[in-house]
Amino acid sequence: MQNIAMTARSLGPEFQQFANEVIKEAGRIKDSVGDMRAEIGYFASDTRRLDAVLGGVQGLAGAFSAVEGAAALMGIESKDLQKTMVQLQGALALVNGKSLLQRNIEYLQKIGITEVLVNVHHYADQIIDAVTSNNGWGSTITISDETDAVLETGGGLKKAAWYFANENSFLLINADILTNLDLDALIAQHTSSGALATLAVSIRNSSRYFLFDEAGKLCGWKNQNTGEYKPAHLNDGNTKHLQAKAFSGIQVIDTKLLSMMHQTGKFSMVDVYLDLCTTQNIMAYDLTGATLLDVGKPESLEKAAQLFPLG
Repeated sequence: MQNIAMTARSLGPEFQQFANEVIKEAGRIKDSVGDMRAEIGYFASDTRRLDAVLGGVQGLAGAFSAVEGAAALMGIESKDLQKTMVQLQGALALVNGKSLLQRNIEYLQKIGITEVLVNVHHYADQIIDAVTSNNGWGSTITISDETDAVLETGGGLKKAAWYFANENSFLLINADILTNLDLDALIAQHTSSGALATLAVSIRNSSRYFLFDEAGKLCGWKNQNTGEYKPAHLNDGNTKHLQAKAFSGIQVIDTKLLSMMHQTGKFSMVDVYLDLCTTQNIMAYDLTGATLLDVGKPESLEKAAQLFPLG
């Protein structure tokens, strides 16, 4: 049984230190989550002890719930707490005893991808420690350090462009996404089409959509809530022939694209694709029918545990 204690008087450095310890302890557990027990002792300002014993929790979800519950009992505002917990989810959140990072690395191994670049910012030390202590889970892992500044997907990719110097194309996937998408089929379509990039998309509810023509070529983007279109010449009147599809974040990219990105600093790949779609073939791959789960909230871990069993 692992014991962690803290003085819960604020959501400042003390909570951050505690959260770091939770991740470190969870990362060291290699047996089934059913064997995990965590006893977390909280001490309020009036020295009363609040004990939360977490038995057989799924990943960190139970720990998050205990932290949030204890904070509520102490009258601590939960907005910053919830924001911090979402950050903690990230690559090291556990689903049936395996972190999201490990699951995605093993997912790539199934199609023969064993060389992986991982960019880090939040809790970089814990991620690097997990990779190192587990020998990359059998893959060769290279770290791209973004601790100085969050660069988003586009900026992070541009910073790490050197890594792909000898490659024709590469697969890009977010660590907090779990899916059973047929990656071989995605890569095969990209290769046969000659596209500059191929984006895994589907018809589902979203606030933002890519817009594709009948051939599956990217033509634009729409914000469903604000009515904003990109590029600027698009509007409700001239997009009726286009199909709106939500982006999964999974994409295959030709390395030629890296030299076409004029953006600097922090930027999204969405900006890159919209900048290039009028002159280049950015194509859709329909993932409808595949399971796709964005593990971005503590409660989504419970759903992930049901959809992605141990193994």
